Amino acid sequence: MEWEPEALKELEKVPEHVRSMAKMGIETLAGKKGKNIVAIEDVKEAETQFRALLGKDEKNEKITKIAVVRCDIVSETCPGVACFKAFNRRKVHFEGYGKDAEIIGFFTCGGCPGRRVFRLVDSLIKHGVDVVHLSSCMLMEGGYPKCPHIDEIKQMIIKKGVKVVEGTHH
Repeated sequence: MEWEPEALKELEKVPEHVRSMAKMGIETLAGKKGKNIVAIEDVKEAETQFRALLGKDEKNEKITKIAVVRCDIVSETCPGVACFKAFNRRKVHFEGYGKDAEIIGFFTCGGCPGRRVFRLVDSLIKHGVDVVHLSSCMLMEGGYPKCPHIDEIKQMIIKKGVKVVEGTHH
């Protein structure tokens, strides 16, 4: 797809680490309109749509943004259904949230000793994460061993200024 110079100039304002994804999204938007040249209006429309996903709800109230980190080993057999059910029904460790909350991230630790958490929390901070839940599978002993690195993972998240809640559905 071709780009008008003004549109390309506007695209350059997008942070480099997400620019290729933004470009693909803008081209998809323009293509759905039957266009083969991206104009600045297409870039602005895509930006408006993206910003609408990030900020505030219809009443202009702040949305609580939640992420869940879970055990990499357990993720081999668990798709996370119970975590999402607990959130959707606002049960167990999600009871304190109203309708103004959403899950913006659901990821594994990356394997012992939680090597991915540091990078992913940095990324989530850019998206306004308010709280990270340590999934129940990281905390329970029984079917799976308790995470041996849970304290380090928790402290690392707290040091980044993000609230931590221990548990999801148990």
